[in-house]
Amino acid sequence: MTTGPLFNWLDTRGTGVLLHPTSFPGNQGVGTLDENAVRFLDFLQAAGISYWQVCPLGPTGYGDSPYQCFSAFAGNPYLIDLQDLVRRKLLTAAEVAPLARLDRQRVDYGALYELKWPLLEKACARFIQSGAAGIEERESFAAFNQRQAGWLEDYAYFQALKTQYGGRSWTEWPAESRNYKKAIKSPLRATLAPARLAHQFYQYVFFSQWRRFRMEAAKRGIAVIGDIPIFVAADSADVWSHPELFDLDGSSGQPVHVAGVPPDYFSADGQLWGNPLYNWDAHAADNYAWWHARLQGCFELCDVLRIDHFRGFDRYWRIPFLAKTARTGEWVAGPGLPFFASVQAAFPHAQIIAEDLGALTPSVIELRDATGLPGMAILQFAFGGKADNLYLPHNLTANSVIYPGTHDNDTTLGWYAAEAEKTRDHVRRYLRVTGKEVGWDFIRASYESVSRLAVLTLPDIMSLGSEGRFNTPGQPAGNWQWRYRPEQLEALFSGTAPYLKELGELTGRLNSPETD
Repeated sequence: MTTGPLFNWLDTRGTGVLLHPTSFPGNQGVGTLDENAVRFLDFLQAAGISYWQVCPLGPTGYGDSPYQCFSAFAGNPYLIDLQDLVRRKLLTAAEVAPLARLDRQRVDYGALYELKWPLLEKACARFIQSGAAGIEERESFAAFNQRQAGWLEDYAYFQALKTQYGGRSWTEWPAESRNYKKAIKSPLRATLAPARLAHQFYQYVFFSQWRRFRMEAAKRGIAVIGDIPIFVAADSADVWSHPELFDLDGSSGQPVHVAGVPPDYFSADGQLWGNPLYNWDAHAADNYAWWHARLQGCFELCDVLRIDHFRGFDRYWRIPFLAKTARTGEWVAGPGLPFFASVQAAFPHAQIIAEDLGALTPSVIELRDATGLPGMAILQFAFGGKADNLYLPHNLTANSVIYPGTHDNDTTLGWYAAEAEKTRDHVRRYLRVTGKEVGWDFIRASYESVSRLAVLTLPDIMSLGSEGRFNTPGQPAGNWQWRYRPEQLEALFSGTAPYLKELGELTGRLNSPETD
């Protein structure tokens, strides 16, 4: 008896746009879930685009990367719309006014840290003082705390302790707090009760606002594609509260080995991410319960989920903790198909995208095909070589997602300008174009491809050069800051949106996905 793949969800053609919420415009120093976010949804609807893809939504730490979060379950309080709290009389217009003086084209995370956290603290204090049950009728604060207790209490305590110890990593805390089992019995837990409650409140507000925003997306027939890294940050509530699930030194809490990738397209030394690796035997022993809880939390926030670094489930690059670069490491077997079988049993209708970029070995391809998950193709990686390049449109398969570029790439215009003439010539000859509008050439090629899902970046749609780049891998500072101006989006409604909708009609991409 033969069996098919575990999943088979991507059965219609569609189009999406990749844009992280921090890039929304507005006068709060960072993109938030306000009317500017809703206006972006209006554009997607007008353009016949039915998916919106985001980067991970968790609370960010040093470096501001959404791929290095303090929790795999929590939301980022920076995304909270403070004007909503003004309307609810938890803040005043005068109190939030200083945020309007921050840069509106780049996120200044340092200034945001200084200004926004005190405002969130004020809003929390006033909410508690008011005695109100919640900020919305759908769910009270107490009900939210109870429903999310599996992760929320540990996360709130972790954040309270982090503040108590001057923001230091948990591995640098005193022994009684560094050890989770001792910390939860410590008198300090009661002392920090107000701070713990505050972080629970911030999560309540984030989840409430996100739920309302996601309902706005569903009204417009737009599904949200979320994103999770395969690994979690070393300095996170997840590692602190579940050390048995990670490859850690029992005495110090430091990783024994860390994650990364060997030398590749992005870096001659590889990428030394520094994330602790999983103790996969411990995960398998309880049928991947922590992973199932993580996925359940993600599907509360999104309709589709992209899992970053899919190849790590087949084999992952294990680097000694003290290594200076990712050149030093070895390939180690991951959990493989049994992991995804457990996911399919727990979430039979899950819609997951496998980020399978990089050098694909036969075993990675075999695992991807056995799961049935659609993989990814990047047009910027397709050119400059030979006809057997897997990302060239003639080599793609229907069960895939094509991108001109992602959050880790330069914009298409920036990429083309910086590439060697050999690569640019390949682009022009393959696509039969002059190269004068290469950004739109890539967009059209994505629409016309056999891949059932095509995802564009907003900077490409806006025909921006490198000034619209979101992240440069391996660059320690200056990333995750780009924001567009409201007038840039408004300019797209008159000509660009109808053109994209026509492309969608011509290429069979106007189908609306199912949303929760």
